[in-house]
Amino acid sequence: MTLLYLDDFTPGRTFTTGTVTVTQDEIIAFAAQFDPQPFHLDPAAAKATFFQGLAASGWHTASLTMRLLIGSEMSPAGGLIGAGVDELTWLRPVRPGDTLRADSEILEVRPSRSRPTQGLVKARVMTLNQNEDPVQRFVTNLVVQARPVQPD
Repeated sequence: MTLLYLDDFTPGRTFTTGTVTVTQDEIIAFAAQFDPQPFHLDPAAAKATFFQGLAASGWHTASLTMRLLIGSEMSPAGGLIGAGVDELTWLRPVRPGDTLRADSEILEVRPSRSRPTQGLVKARVMTLNQNEDPVQRFVTNLVVQARPVQPD
């Protein structure tokens, strides 16, 4: 895997991750620990809710997206270090058996004025299911290392 530095990111550049398939057991286990609501925990009870069936927690979807990004071709030197999220939207439920991937587009690159060894990269990350339906969208700001200066 090639590590990327600030100057490797340009607006419009895109990245795609691998995939992950979500299971009912994983949805329930995540929800039991972090978001214990009936539509995330109980397939039968979930049928009578807004979701009309078992749905992954949005936070589970966000965590799966992060896992997809780690180890993908979008691999900044020093890691994926978040400086904040400008937008996070869950667009449709993630269901058992859904296969997810994440597509990222670089929106902006800004060298730091006060820290010449780094800068900020703004990216839009879209998580899609196996039908190419968007399930989550977020815009994030990443701290990215500048390429080290080579001595003459």
